[in-house]
Amino acid sequence: MTDAYVAIEGERVIEARARSPGTTRGELVFTTAYTGYEESLTDPSYEEQLLTFSYPLIGNYGVREERFESDRVHPRGVVARELTADVAEWLQDEGVPAVDHLDTREIVTEIRDEGAMKAGIAAGPDATKEDALAELDKCKHMSEHEDIGSQVSVQDTAVHNADGDGPDVALIDCGAKGSIISSLVERDAVVHQLPYDASIDAVAAIDPDVLFISNGPGDPENFEQTGEIIDEFVGEVPLAGICLGQQVVANTLGGRTEKMEFGHRGVNQPVRDLRTDKVVMTTQNHGYTVADPGDTLEVTQRNVNDKTPEGLDSDELDIITRQYHPEANPGPHDSLSFFDEVVEMAED
Repeated sequence: MTDAYVAIEGERVIEARARSPGTTRGELVFTTAYTGYEESLTDPSYEEQLLTFSYPLIGNYGVREERFESDRVHPRGVVARELTADVAEWLQDEGVPAVDHLDTREIVTEIRDEGAMKAGIAAGPDATKEDALAELDKCKHMSEHEDIGSQVSVQDTAVHNADGDGPDVALIDCGAKGSIISSLVERDAVVHQLPYDASIDAVAAIDPDVLFISNGPGDPENFEQTGEIIDEFVGEVPLAGICLGQQVVANTLGGRTEKMEFGHRGVNQPVRDLRTDKVVMTTQNHGYTVADPGDTLEVTQRNVNDKTPEGLDSDELDIITRQYHPEANPGPHDSLSFFDEVVEMAED
């Protein structure tokens, strides 16, 4: 049954089956993870994107809220070979269009060959190819979403583990996964979750032991307010960052970021530590990377496959950032020790 259409750049239209009705648009990307669909779908880093699952059956173990990384589904649309009824019903409740019964192998191959691309989806009994093409025509490039931080960040400061005996962490929320907060709280840190555009006075009032820049969606160059916070406190307060956080730190300290062809999204990305020569498997979800770290930051870890920077450090300024997601969820726990390093850096 064909009652859905996916239109991609070049105006090619793919027929599909509607599992959650509606029209939508976004950057078409894929993840190679074969578990963790709940975590992926609630990851704020997928804001303004259409998420394609390369694994053919999504929904094998149902839907459980305790696995969610935020309070809602963030991809604008979902593409899969087959979605179970549980996942389809969840996406319907969330109002997120979803389609299946199409060749996701072909889509993934096309993204790998051509790069992430704009796309539009039309799904439901009245959907037409023209509807999908109209969504494609209205789709923006990720760099054009200049205020994407406002879509994923908290509006007001929230405090987690207020009675903790560990360091005070000022977490700048650019779209933070819940597991980042949990990983810090498990180490008894007091986490002050602030908006991505928090004022310098708001951060200073916390008198933090460490400034932590979270993951998030979009182009790091569009997080200028976060960069102003970094610029104010670097050298005075230890600094940590994950994913988008690493990119914003690099841009602020004289480095340069760039758009990747199709990004890293999955749970099996190998990363080599240049100091120990040890390789760990990591969870990743990003479409931008640090092209040039500048003179302040040292590249301490690289991706085994494409040599992109995965870790940036500065012993002099007490900075430690990672491009991957040490908190995993989903994914391997090889790099959880990152949070121990952050807490130790704050305490020292």
